[in-house]
Amino acid sequence: MKALLNIFWLGLKEIRSLTSDLVMVAFVIYAFSFAIYVQATGTSSEVNNASIAFVDEDGSALSKELFNAFYPPRFKLPENISADKVQGMMDRGQYMFVVVIPPRFERDLRSGRNPDIQVNIDATAMQQAGIGAGYIKNIINDRVSSFLARTEASPSRPINLVVRKLFNPNGVSSWFKSVVAIINQITLLTVVLTGAAVIREREHGTLEHLLVMPLSAFEIAMAKVWANSLVILVATGASLFLVVRMALKVPFAGSVLLWFLGVVLYLFFATALGIFLGTVSRSMAQFALLITLVILVLMLLSGGSTPVESQPKWLQYLTYLLPARHFVSFSQVIIYRGGGLQAVWSQFLMVSAIGLGFFTYSLALFRKSIAAAK
Repeated sequence: MKALLNIFWLGLKEIRSLTSDLVMVAFVIYAFSFAIYVQATGTSSEVNNASIAFVDEDGSALSKELFNAFYPPRFKLPENISADKVQGMMDRGQYMFVVVIPPRFERDLRSGRNPDIQVNIDATAMQQAGIGAGYIKNIINDRVSSFLARTEASPSRPINLVVRKLFNPNGVSSWFKSVVAIINQITLLTVVLTGAAVIREREHGTLEHLLVMPLSAFEIAMAKVWANSLVILVATGASLFLVVRMALKVPFAGSVLLWFLGVVLYLFFATALGIFLGTVSRSMAQFALLITLVILVLMLLSGGSTPVESQPKWLQYLTYLLPARHFVSFSQVIIYRGGGLQAVWSQFLMVSAIGLGFFTYSLALFRKSIAAAK
């Protein structure tokens, strides 16, 4: 009972110490509000306002119809340029796509000669270039087919392919990116707050004051775990309801309580990681360098930025040891697919097991550090 009281009062000390640091409080508020909104809406993997130009060497009615088939919001209004300007303008990045319609295009098409249309693509924006090429191909094929048929009605086909998009039917990127942004901020802020608290106590001499009191390393560490986890949990809840659900209108298909249970389990690992980095670091600058290396790897390999399936096989096996991967996995199942405990219990178990093991190791290292300070 006395140990629990010590952990409780030490945790309150941690919260008071954090709230007195106005810069850190402002950073937490920014990270869980404006930063998430900007990341969700400011970047997109979709084709939006892509610059396109036409080299019309045919000048026929069909080539003009193809020119007028491209319009916002997917593409900017197309421009006519001459063939000798294509290379220079694409080198300067003025156009992402340049469509070249050859001479006698409509005549050859009516004669059944299957003429070619050249599409030049600036693939430096690789994802948008690939998606945009598919859009251009479909738009041109549809326009050519309707022009030859002299009607907008689609001809009968052998099969009727019905495409059904689940969980995000309109392909809104903010639905996915906002949740990934929250996951990344939970990882970053939890490690930063916990690790900074350890280093701050060492630099300010607070740790020496604690050492002369009848406190164990476990009590000191657990106080940091629950205090910083509570701050992040409150910030996560506010961000989820105010930014993600109200401002961005992102639906939450599953149980909110089940997801927050998973967040609590993940916070146990993240705080342990913060204690570990704060213990091995000798200064705040050293801690910042370690944060950059560790958190960046966790974010890239978690499956939030790119699917785990697209990673090399050997790397996929290694990511099983990263709680961040399981965090992203069960978040997608609960938030997007509406899965219950039966669908995510294995990820919960992995996060708990890895978090407990890492906390045990971090606590042993923290205990050695305290013993050396004595």
